[in-house]
Amino acid sequence: MPANWLPPEGDQRRLHLWPHQSLPRTGFVWFIGGTAALIALPLVTMIGSPVLWGLLPFLALAIWGIWAALMRSYRDGAILEVLTLDPHETTLSRDGPRSAHHDWAANTHWVQVVLHPTGGPVPNYLTLRGGPREVEIGRFLSENERVDLARTLAKAIAEARETRPQP
Repeated sequence: MPANWLPPEGDQRRLHLWPHQSLPRTGFVWFIGGTAALIALPLVTMIGSPVLWGLLPFLALAIWGIWAALMRSYRDGAILEVLTLDPHETTLSRDGPRSAHHDWAANTHWVQVVLHPTGGPVPNYLTLRGGPREVEIGRFLSENERVDLARTLAKAIAEARETRPQP
């Protein structure tokens, strides 16, 4: 699961969640280079022919199209969810593509992890309930990863409640 608990700072714990990136940047470079080489290979036979100049713009457009589609995929996958747990307040902040930013906060005592096995937009739909609204967390995770995250979050929230000083 693409998640990382940061080292605790006092009573506060933070979890970072992000989507899978199936093609890392080095793989992107190799893929574009390999595609360009494979497209250019048949053009070697046409060097010195006017047909080369007729085909070259279309082949360059194909390479540019692949490059643009992969870059768009990287931009759309640039999502980071940060869950901050402390004994008094739980916050969820989501930074998404195209400068989208959303925040949610609730009293940790009232926060509940809710896993909807059916009836949600996806199987094992995971939300946090507390305060004025219910928010989705881990939208980009697989079904099994959301189940694991639900268990992890329920345990972490219970631990945060236990560390709350009693009046």
